[in-house]
Amino acid sequence: MTETPAAFTEQDHFTEQDYALRMDRAAREAAVVGLAGLLATPGPDLMWLCGYRPAAATEHLTLLVLTADSEPRLLVPASERPDAEGAPGAVRISAWKDGQDPYAAAAGLLRPHGRYGVSDSTWALHLLGLQEVLPLTTYRPLSTALPMLRVVKDEHEVARLAAAGAAADAAYDDVLSLRFAGRRETDVAADLGRLLREHGHGRVDFTVVGSGPDGADPHHRTGRRTLTAGDMVVLDFGGHRDGYGSGITRTVHVGEPTAEERRVHEIVQDAQQAAFEAVRPDVPCQDVDRVARTVITDAGYGGRGAPRTGHGIGVTTHEAPHLAEGEEQPLLPGMCFSLVAGIHLPGRFGVRLGDVVTCTETGGRRLNTASRELAVVK
Repeated sequence: MTETPAAFTEQDHFTEQDYALRMDRAAREAAVVGLAGLLATPGPDLMWLCGYRPAAATEHLTLLVLTADSEPRLLVPASERPDAEGAPGAVRISAWKDGQDPYAAAAGLLRPHGRYGVSDSTWALHLLGLQEVLPLTTYRPLSTALPMLRVVKDEHEVARLAAAGAAADAAYDDVLSLRFAGRRETDVAADLGRLLREHGHGRVDFTVVGSGPDGADPHHRTGRRTLTAGDMVVLDFGGHRDGYGSGITRTVHVGEPTAEERRVHEIVQDAQQAAFEAVRPDVPCQDVDRVARTVITDAGYGGRGAPRTGHGIGVTTHEAPHLAEGEEQPLLPGMCFSLVAGIHLPGRFGVRLGDVVTCTETGGRRLNTASRELAVVK
């Protein structure tokens, strides 16, 4: 079994100062775009901003309020106050008790006519409750109000993404030694999930196995098809380790591939490598996508490529930026994203290769280093 990458120690954890800087920046950026403040509810935004993750997201209101002219405030149910006080980010905590209207309690922290950015994950129940007690307030989802909030990662975040990537690499290396022929896609997917956990993932988000013609569908969901000799098999899997996401895509072949299959795989390798070499600061995201598509089109497979070349990854496995046509956002140092190329031949087979990449001052850096060659499995 491949060696598991080391887990982060207590000394490696984000500090109170790290969270203070995030909350301060978020409040200032909200003010710049004309918002009275930022509201975060349980989910990735709350965890990223102050390090607090309630035991469960429920109908009981939990709300972080950030404004440029006051200290961070966290409103929680009274029963959850001890847990909230243990969060690494320093915030002033207010608690509401059973029998009390939590939205009335929240109203005291907000401006009656304020316009707020709010976490995309906020329950409609809570947003409607706030609107009922403060009918003149308005709200915008953070993904549109502050789309760049979590996009640029600091060095500690990149280190976590790299560790998650190394763990996914290790899981891929281990799965190659297992049997594929005669087993169902769901069996191989279960192996991938198990291996991710064995290599330190606390959560598995996706384990897609597309064999033979199933691999030609870029939106395939793992099914019960039995793998047989001669199948090209797409493996796309990832999850979360130490709070940060992983994602890797590789294509293997059951038994020896044909010359055509090898050629298609080589084209995809070339396309993904060309896209990687295009990664550097100030390059529009859509240009990286265009580079990959040009290689595939010039090889005679135009229109058979992946739907998009990539998307951001961080505390969620899908976030901004998007490496797709129409995305003019320039790449910035610290951005981390998947970089995927593929060719899909309906009814026959598909090939996809993908890594997580970070943009540095001088170009791209792969956070997945597992071999991108076409692996032959049994």
